[in-house]
Amino acid sequence: MTLSDLKALYPTATEETWHQHSNGGGWVQNTASVDDTAFIGPNALVCGDAWVFGNAWIFGNAVVGGNARVTGNAKVYGNTKVSGNAWISGNARVSGNARVSDNAEVSDNAWVSDYAMVYDNAVVSGYAMVTY
Repeated sequence: MTLSDLKALYPTATEETWHQHSNGGGWVQNTASVDDTAFIGPNALVCGDAWVFGNAWIFGNAVVGGNARVTGNAKVYGNTKVSGNAWISGNARVSGNARVSDNAEVSDNAWVSDYAMVYDNAVVSGYAMVTY
């Protein structure tokens, strides 16, 4: 994704307010925190006050924003959106066109996929799978 592509989504984006992550080349808003060990794929975005740390991977067209946290070995990919105060941790996966928002938590080896929506104070953990 080029800066022009980013500006199409976030018109006020500049090289002073966003940067490309060193591990994967995805765009990170300067207000977000991303570990060097995390992977942010070339078309993925991390914005707002989101945190991505550990060995987490964000790739595809995924967007992690708001105050969301993605930690451990979690993977967020496809056309997913993780926002609000959502927390994705452990070996959890969020894929497809899934949405995880508000205060929801996806942890351990859980998987949220397709068009599933996990929100409010929902907790998906263990080896659970939510799909729609």
